[in-house]
Amino acid sequence: MDINEIATLDVFLVEPSHTQQIIIAQHLQASGIHELTCLSTGSEMLDQLKHAKPDLIISSMYLPDMTGVDLIHAIRKDNESYDMAFLLISSETNIQYLEPIRQAGAIAILPKPFTQQALDTALCASLDYLHPQKADLDHLDVEDLRVLLVDDSDFSRKYISKVLNNIGIEHISSACDGKQALDLFQEHYFDLIVTDFNMPEMDGLQLVKAIRGDAQQVSTVPILMVTSEQNQNRLAAIEKSGVSAVLDKPFEPQSIKRLIIQLLN
Repeated sequence: MDINEIATLDVFLVEPSHTQQIIIAQHLQASGIHELTCLSTGSEMLDQLKHAKPDLIISSMYLPDMTGVDLIHAIRKDNESYDMAFLLISSETNIQYLEPIRQAGAIAILPKPFTQQALDTALCASLDYLHPQKADLDHLDVEDLRVLLVDDSDFSRKYISKVLNNIGIEHISSACDGKQALDLFQEHYFDLIVTDFNMPEMDGLQLVKAIRGDAQQVSTVPILMVTSEQNQNRLAAIEKSGVSAVLDKPFEPQSIKRLIIQLLN
């Protein structure tokens, strides 16, 4: 980690507990962060965004006036906010409450307490997201790649599209479920498919099986599944279905870049 690059980050911290504010601020300072604004409520955060655009927003899950889910959804409704990274720090472990955070494009979710190393990793991921570099492919121009992105979450589609744009991918077709994606796949050529797992109509597993069994197109097209699925039996079924790689949500932008380079090189 380049401490000089980390030091350039402008961070807003939304944490109602004064004690937790101090603890998190000390960790951020240890990572090299100098520009830190501490706020106690979601409303204060949203008011600040009218006048300033931080690089990174760090929030607790439970605020006095809203949840972290409410906050990230309010932020993501503004297209400009996709230029900001979002990090959740929370002791919440219930998947039901964390899932909307994952879908809305959090850069990472850290537990309370968290380690300095985990925070440093999240800050590096934020830098990769904010200051991306194009993917370097041996035999393809990344700008010419045609990608099919499949996810039933509008927030997630926008976030992943932003990450793909950041590494130089410009031609992205989107589908909100497997059925719509399969129709697009049968009508157009794609170099890569990036899909979620849990979707209505046709889920990611059914989509992969349908694509791998399609005689009309080259069924060896790389398929990257980006999912927050935790069930080990379902994950095992995904890996056996013919998917090329599986990536967890939330993911580090550098991770999806590395996987795409591996799959297409």
